[in-house]
Amino acid sequence: MSEFQKVLQDSLHWTEGIAAFISILYYRRAKDNYWKYFSFYLVLIFFCELFGKWGGEIIKYDKQMFYNYFVIPMEFLFFYWLYAAKSLKKPKLFYIMSSLYLLSFIPNEFFSPSTKIIFSFNYTLGCLMLMVLVIMEYYRQVNSSDILNFNKNKMFYINLGVTLFYIGTLPFWTFFSLINKYNEDLWNLYFNYFLFSGIIMYILFSVSFIWGKQSS
Repeated sequence: MSEFQKVLQDSLHWTEGIAAFISILYYRRAKDNYWKYFSFYLVLIFFCELFGKWGGEIIKYDKQMFYNYFVIPMEFLFFYWLYAAKSLKKPKLFYIMSSLYLLSFIPNEFFSPSTKIIFSFNYTLGCLMLMVLVIMEYYRQVNSSDILNFNKNKMFYINLGVTLFYIGTLPFWTFFSLINKYNEDLWNLYFNYFLFSGIIMYILFSVSFIWGKQSS
């Protein structure tokens, strides 16, 4: 990892922490509706990232297993819930997508080595379903009667952040092993984008609490 990438990675951790801190500051606005769970999510993600970075100095654990079986699934399942069940008000879609995503772990057990940094099939399917929800959310926002006040819509900022980070880095994680093996320059370029888009996403999450309207 280059010095520039180290700076970006440290900045990403800082923005995750800032987003978690801001969510706590604005918790009183959200405590009576489902947005309080977004605060819980950001705080939990921040502590997961702290553990991922420094946990090995405290206890011995498998970092790949921690991310592949806990952190990444938690991220996808939370966003499925936020998008499908809450924003789009399609709880059945949430259960369908969550079930398909969890079932996608089965092929990983047979075809993906346990030492693999990320489960490509599992991640790709999870991201593709999230992309469907992102598109549906954009469609809902564009056709909303409140479109002129998009800057007060929390989901506008969240959707933009998810688009840049999860959807934007989908090819990188889908073909991670191939890119890493055959094209180091492309890998570094995409890894830089991964870190930078993560920073932007958490900034947008922070903005969603400051400017976004709390809705039930």
